[in-house]
Amino acid sequence: FFTSEEERIQSRKSFWLYSCNEIVTPYGTLPPPSEKEKLSALFLEKHPELTNKRIILFLSRIHEKKGCDILIEAFAQADMKNHNYHLVIAGPDQTGWVSELKILATKLGINEQISWPGMLSGDLKWGAFYASEVYCLPSHQENFGIAVAEALACGTPVLISNKVNIWREIETSLSGFVDDDTVSGTVRNFHKLLSLNPEDLDDMKSSALKTFQNKFNIGNAATELVNTIQGHLNH
Repeated sequence: FFTSEEERIQSRKSFWLYSCNEIVTPYGTLPPPSEKEKLSALFLEKHPELTNKRIILFLSRIHEKKGCDILIEAFAQADMKNHNYHLVIAGPDQTGWVSELKILATKLGINEQISWPGMLSGDLKWGAFYASEVYCLPSHQENFGIAVAEALACGTPVLISNKVNIWREIETSLSGFVDDDTVSGTVRNFHKLLSLNPEDLDDMKSSALKTFQNKFNIGNAATELVNTIQGHLNH
């Protein structure tokens, strides 16, 4: 059983005796609380500097694997601050990297366009997803990416790298944009975002929510997994 098409493809490269019946079954998370306006307002009340800003959210461990430096450099290169975008980099600083990233942001002249709220959980986490225009994860490797599924569950489109294993599902469902895990790849994702008109963005938000419901709602995933196992037992 594989949790994504990319995981299935990559597993074929694991060892030369590889031979199995491959099945991709859904994986994901529970639906979020439904009070979008209330939770979004709660998050913005906690971070008033974000009011009336177009928020690009990173929410994950702050670790080199996640591409936070790529995100900051791409934000500067794409000149996102001149389009009223504000970057929120949320998550635990597991390796003490934040101080170095803040120096990078200052060097690039965008330190005032980045907020560092630390680890978010509960209502504040969901409020951040709801308040954001897009979720961005230019990671160098993700077996699945639960936070990506959580963003989709909130109707928030995603900008991810093709090293996040559910990238094929995102690309084919038009739930976001996918490119390389590089500065130039992330810049291209930002430029695609800038090219959207409001109607296109609304369509992408609708696609994001549908993708969660169809592919990454853990209730549906559990049902499909049970049905798959039962189907093979009957054989």
